[in-house]
Parts: sequence; C-alpha cells; structure tokens
Amino acid sequence: MGKKFIILALVLAIGIMVTMRLTKAAAEETAPAAGKAANLKYYYIVAQACAFGIGIAAFGGALGQGRGISSAVEAIGRNPGAGGQIQTAMIIGLALIESLVIYTLVTVLILLFVNPFGLTGQIFVDRCPSY
Repeated sequence: MGKKFIILALVLAIGIMVTMRLTKAAAEETAPAAGKAANLKYYYIVAQACAFGIGIAAFGGALGQGRGISSAVEAIGRNPGAGGQIQTAMIIGLALIESLVIYTLVTVLILLFVNPFGLTGQIFVDRCPSY
C-alpha cells in the first residue's frame, strides 16, 4: 500500500507542476496588454485552483463509485434474491455521487468564465501575494 501511495503522490505532484507550467504559458501567450496584468494573474491562479479542484472531485467520485459498486456486487453475490433492490439503491447512490462531481464542474466553469468576485485591476493585485 505504501509504495502505491508514493507513486500516486509523485504522479499527482508532477501533474500539478505540469498544469501550473501550461496555464502560465497559455496565460502569457494570450496576455492582451501590460495594463491587464491583474486580470492575467487572476485567471492564472483560478486556472490552477480549478484544475486542482476538478482533479480531486473526479478522484473522489471515482473512488466512491468503485467502492459502491464493489459493495453492491458482494451483496448481490451473498443474497441473489435481493438483487433488484440492491441494484436500485446502487444506481441512486451512483447518481448522487456523480452529481457532486458535476456540481464541482459547474463551480469551476463559473470561476473560469464569469469572475463572480469581480477581482480585477489593482484590487486583486493588492489582495494576492506576488508570484
């Protein structure tokens, strides 16, 4: 278990570093003007946070769905007569787990495209540390 966890942590760390590099490179390529550096900084930080958040949500959702299906299959194997009821409960549970991942996706899209906090210009530069 320890070796698998270390490999997973390394892959996650490398993925985060690559994502940070790519978002910074993409932000620098599409930088409109020097006066809009604060907007660029906002989207750079939000892109990193959104990538990290959706990754955690997808990972947690996949783990939950895997454990739910595993438990349902074991229960059906122990009591085949209750298979229909177990399957119904499993499908409802999977739908609820997936809805949490979809809520995260909607939140990420709002943060990326709407800028709900209005953090632009000098206000954002004053509130955030420099990178």
